[in-house]
Amino acid sequence: MISKDLLNKKNHRYWIYRAGGYSEVNREELSGIQKDTWAELMDSEIRGHFGIEEYERKSLRVLDIGAGPGFLSIILARLGYRVTAGDFAETMLAEAVKNAGKTAEKIDFRIENAMDLSFANGTFDVVIARNLTWNLPEPELAYSEWLRVLKERGLMLVFDANWYAYLRDEKKRAAYDEDRKNVKGSGFGDYNIGENFDVMEHIADNMPLTGIRRPMWDEEFFSNRGVRSVTAREDIGSVLYSEKEKVNYASTPMFMVRVVK
Repeated sequence: MISKDLLNKKNHRYWIYRAGGYSEVNREELSGIQKDTWAELMDSEIRGHFGIEEYERKSLRVLDIGAGPGFLSIILARLGYRVTAGDFAETMLAEAVKNAGKTAEKIDFRIENAMDLSFANGTFDVVIARNLTWNLPEPELAYSEWLRVLKERGLMLVFDANWYAYLRDEKKRAAYDEDRKNVKGSGFGDYNIGENFDVMEHIADNMPLTGIRRPMWDEEFFSNRGVRSVTAREDIGSVLYSEKEKVNYASTPMFMVRVVK
């Protein structure tokens, strides 16, 4: 295992240079059914929790942490929420601004460390993160920070998966390899083959949550922090994903952890 400091540096360097390719995926999502499936789910969760009408969305402040090239931030801003997009890679935020177009004027873009946020306690009504927690050297610290900046009775939605679990489990490796065969046979592009993929495997192999059973780990963490409620919905990807994503990630289903502070 490498030190957390070195792991942080390697991880930051990887995502700085990965921004362009990752942005292409975000643009594909924004032009596909995902722009609707994600909007419907998040809007339903947020408005349902706060009991607000559509015209009241502007009253809520939302933090999208690990915003990357802006997918969730753009969708939420288009719906009318007051969105702050935070990411530790300035190149990711630059891509997010381009992807947002005119919507960028409605989003507050901030360089932020997910494990050490710059915001005051209780700043946000909602905190949302997608495919971030698995990639953090200190996920407990990050979750504590997200809770800190969340208002009392605020809502947190964490979307993630057991990414790279195949590095720890031979059965999962076989299932992952089968996904690659099925993707090739389907004619879809493979999201898991690309430049410097071996670099991310090395990074993931050193991340503390790789191989940990989730969302059980997440539920236990938040339960021990005395939140009002924490629930998990497994295979949320079946609701959110395009057919291409379903084939790509068949052995690694996305889950949603819902927390009320």
